[in-house]
Amino acid sequence: MSGTGRTKGGRGRLGSVLSGLVVAVGCVLFLGGFAWGAVVYKPFTVPTDSMAPTIEPGDRVLAERIDGAEVRRGDVVIFNDKTWGDLPMVKRVVGVGGDKIACCDAGGRMTINGKAVEEPYLHSKDPASPTGFTAVVPDGELFLLGDERMGSLDSRRHLEDAGHGAVPRSAVSARLDAVAWPLPGALVGRPQSFADLPGGVSQPGPVTLVLASVALGAALILGGAAYGPVARAVGRRGEPAAPSPRVTADA
Repeated sequence: MSGTGRTKGGRGRLGSVLSGLVVAVGCVLFLGGFAWGAVVYKPFTVPTDSMAPTIEPGDRVLAERIDGAEVRRGDVVIFNDKTWGDLPMVKRVVGVGGDKIACCDAGGRMTINGKAVEEPYLHSKDPASPTGFTAVVPDGELFLLGDERMGSLDSRRHLEDAGHGAVPRSAVSARLDAVAWPLPGALVGRPQSFADLPGGVSQPGPVTLVLASVALGAALILGGAAYGPVARAVGRRGEPAAPSPRVTADA
């Protein structure tokens, strides 16, 4: 065997080993990302338009499993409460224990402890509420409103209840981080309007890292698997053409 043949064979074996390693790493990232996401997040389909325009009816969302103690103002959460029908619901937290919520000021804005709050997630022409209200949130509870204030059935509807429309923190099971479907999806941001209030806003969950792990893993698997066919095709193009047989005439 010539030196050139041995070199090509060595390169081919090295390439196969490296491509296999790339596929293995891709599988770890791909499957690990899915496993991580399954532990940290639960999918949920939003059935109504009460959170429009942030979340439309039928949107498939990723909600981080959290304890109610972690909830901050501005979070969009999933919760169950018997007073509200004992069904999973999605609303935005606008007040926590001790807050005095009032609406609306002269500019049509909601106030928290006397401070007007801008709400960029609402439809641009909608007031913070079509009807005025005032509530004091009991300790350990949350005041929740839908982003579609004209029709959302939220804490305003339950103001006459014992909790003045609030629900216990323990009722919360998850916090929305992203809309996964329809594509291309979108992250559910933390409104900075609440950042200056005591407690600030919550930090996003690891949804970006989870999705990056899955996407990178898929790319490595496809790239590693494609190496063999591509290398063989390139090798065939680089081989010298077979000589044509000579034809001789009889004497």
